[in-house]
Amino acid sequence: MIDDNYLLELTNKYQTPFYIYNGNVIKNQYNDLQMAFANCSNFQVNYAMKALSNIAILKFLKSLGACVDTVSLNEVKLAFLAGFNANEIFFTPNGTPFSEIEEAAKLGVNITLDNIIQIKQFAKLNSNTSIAVRINPKIIAGGNKKIIVAGKNSKFGLPLNKIDKLHLFKKKYNLQIHGFHIHLGSDILSFDAFNSSANVLFNIAKQFDNLKFINFGGGFKVKYKADDDFIDIFKIGEQLTHVFNSFKDDYSCSDLKLIIEPGKFLVSNSGLFLTKITTIKNRNIFINSGFNHLIRPMYYKAYHHIRNISSNSPSKKEFNIVGYICEQDFFGKKRVINKPNVGDIICIENAGAYSFSMASNYNSRLRPMELLFYNDNTSIIRKKESFDDLLLNQVY
Repeated sequence: MIDDNYLLELTNKYQTPFYIYNGNVIKNQYNDLQMAFANCSNFQVNYAMKALSNIAILKFLKSLGACVDTVSLNEVKLAFLAGFNANEIFFTPNGTPFSEIEEAAKLGVNITLDNIIQIKQFAKLNSNTSIAVRINPKIIAGGNKKIIVAGKNSKFGLPLNKIDKLHLFKKKYNLQIHGFHIHLGSDILSFDAFNSSANVLFNIAKQFDNLKFINFGGGFKVKYKADDDFIDIFKIGEQLTHVFNSFKDDYSCSDLKLIIEPGKFLVSNSGLFLTKITTIKNRNIFINSGFNHLIRPMYYKAYHHIRNISSNSPSKKEFNIVGYICEQDFFGKKRVINKPNVGDIICIENAGAYSFSMASNYNSRLRPMELLFYNDNTSIIRKKESFDDLLLNQVY
């Protein structure tokens, strides 16, 4: 944890609002994953960079040993800028224009496709090349319908009834399948979902030779408040390693790799969003931000713990924490907050994942600064936008 007094010092030095990420937390989360899967002889973490794509964060995770999962061509390019090699970059698009897939292939990164039309198109144009395939195991898991990415009629993953087409393309176009991938959703608590999807995936994988990896995706549930449920990553690691090792022995391939691709698990708890109270009205605390900076509470109804770090008053009352966007704009409803005053600093927790990365310039507002705290040092990793940034690329 970053000390509240230190955070208050930073708000005197830098203009709020701003994001700050604790690199020590990210490192601890990464190390927990490594320990959880310690009995897996060939294990790899692919960081799902859509959660937080700041280049400094990407560089930090690369220094820990992570590879990276990307979902757009620009994410691929950012990964290269962060120092990742082509073989450390995994491109897993969904319905992207085929031109992006072609360019990614030229860059030499690992490509995972989940659409039979695009797989065929790729196979015809790229004979003797290898891809991985994302499967839809028709298993529903996740904490919110907007973050469930499998199940019947999902736009994600190759349907099971299309597996015969892979065999056809393999024979007709010499298409090499070097991996299989699943991702069920986000905020998954139970191992049962992973176990069920593993059975589906292994039944498919055993039909193909020369596989290099099996990717189980991410979606591990993190803790948002003191009494919140969260996934036991050590239990998941132990059980998933067991089923993988059993398959690996049957498959007779000592080089087969188990990959997971966490995003939120690695960075969510590292992030804090610091804002300032601008006014108080009818039990509503207004802060100098809005859902243009942090959309998760409005879009997902996501819970973020909120504290008034300026006040030590024993007096606490219930308030709504609201923003300045000209429509409904809540960060939290009916929150018990230390007695507030205009100018107090409000700290919003769990702001590392899908927070800045989903920020916008809605209402012509500027996106905020980002800071990285690591080993008692704080550095700016993104400057606050200026009015000139709003005009960039506009023609007038």
